Amino acid sequence: MGQSMALRDQISSHTKLAMKSKDKVRLSTLRLVSAAIKDRDIAARSEDRCGGIDDGEILSLLAKMLKQREESAKTYEDNGRPELAAREHEEMDIIREFMPTPLSDAEVQDIIKEIVDTSGATCLKDMGKIMGVLKTDYAGRIDMGKAGKVVKAHLCS
Repeated sequence: MGQSMALRDQISSHTKLAMKSKDKVRLSTLRLVSAAIKDRDIAARSEDRCGGIDDGEILSLLAKMLKQREESAKTYEDNGRPELAAREHEEMDIIREFMPTPLSDAEVQDIIKEIVDTSGATCLKDMGKIMGVLKTDYAGRIDMGKAGKVVKAHLCS
């Protein structure tokens, strides 16, 4: 993903390619992503952010869409609908193309330790501040659920 092209431009150009190649699943997935971005842009404009949401917010949105599809796929698998689960997995693969490489558990540990140390955080009431930094600086690269547990462990030790 290393290009400097903004995420929304990448998604837009990939949508056009999917139209040309008549890739129905890819096209519908990218259209869902685009619609979700547009919804967030509208909300941002109502907060006087005329440019809409930034790449970090788009990455958070993509991470949320991935999580929804993971949950749906699990539900379908649990209920004996492998074909529907397969579709969710296909959509997840498409969404992941626009996300940076996730950080390893060891990298996450190191980053959180560093943030805790440099922020002077000492107790659980500082957790929100640390999670805010993670969401801003590492959107789409860290599972925030897992990160929360690691932050808690650091603050409670």
